[in-house]
Amino acid sequence: MNGRTAVELFAGPGGMTLGLHAADIHGTGIEWDPNVVATRRAAKLPTIHADVRNHGPRDFPDATVLAGGPPCQTFTVAGNGTGRDELDRVIDAVKRMGDRQTIDPREFADERTALVLEPLRWVLEDFEHSYNTIILEQVPQALPVWEAYADVLRQEGYSVATGTLATEQYGVPQTRRRAVLIAQLVGEASLPAPTHRPYRKGQPQHEGDPRLLPWVSMGDALDRPTPFTVVSNYGTGGDPKNRGRRTSSEPAFTVTGKISRNRIIDASGAELPRFTADWPWAGNDIPQQIGNACPPALAAALAHATRQPLRAAA
Repeated sequence: MNGRTAVELFAGPGGMTLGLHAADIHGTGIEWDPNVVATRRAAKLPTIHADVRNHGPRDFPDATVLAGGPPCQTFTVAGNGTGRDELDRVIDAVKRMGDRQTIDPREFADERTALVLEPLRWVLEDFEHSYNTIILEQVPQALPVWEAYADVLRQEGYSVATGTLATEQYGVPQTRRRAVLIAQLVGEASLPAPTHRPYRKGQPQHEGDPRLLPWVSMGDALDRPTPFTVVSNYGTGGDPKNRGRRTSSEPAFTVTGKISRNRIIDASGAELPRFTADWPWAGNDIPQQIGNACPPALAAALAHATRQPLRAAA
């Protein structure tokens, strides 16, 4: 069951793509942001610079895997919140799509909210083949959307699993939670089992479930000669003066597009230089690209969890 071909929507700078590659899934990514496209092309990742709304499954007839992470700006707590405010309407739109009704993006206060519906359009569009595998991820606030997707996809013959995963439990040196959906036409869909222990403030790496690996710290992941502390740009407990802190012996905070506002200091409080990322970042707004990227280790865990027998050819 090797060599599956994917079409990746909202492809981003390559996090999901690398995860798919780890499970021998290769294909093409669609991305509209020219800066992100520049990074993908610098990384030699097959990319179409386009709006996913202007394409459909007929353009990728060989794809058996559909993957993607729709933009989260209207759902995340760091965004404008219009997607969260209209969550009931989004779920209703998912149900109507299951009844083969067309959804007008102008139904929503921010048209970016409607982008979360695009993967379902690709699945349901009248075409001579269906995707064997679907892998989707978003911010935790969008989990009810994936659950509504699941109801529709089950009616289409898919087995579906949804849930919220903690990235540090899959070897990511960062505490980040993601709402995910995995759907399979053959076999039972399931979410990946954690491989690493959950991070708990004040609990050492060596403590916890002995069946799981220790969580990965920033110091473990980065080649830095001395310990350091990251001071968050966010205030703890709603107090903007009470900045959160993580030492290099802990995982990073959730990485957002505002990562450049974080401070990095040594034990004396002196500022330290920024880290050099081992990825061919290109274009502008690189902090935003980094914040929007799906962690590759999480994407790999999701992709490996879909290793089910493929349908027999018609």
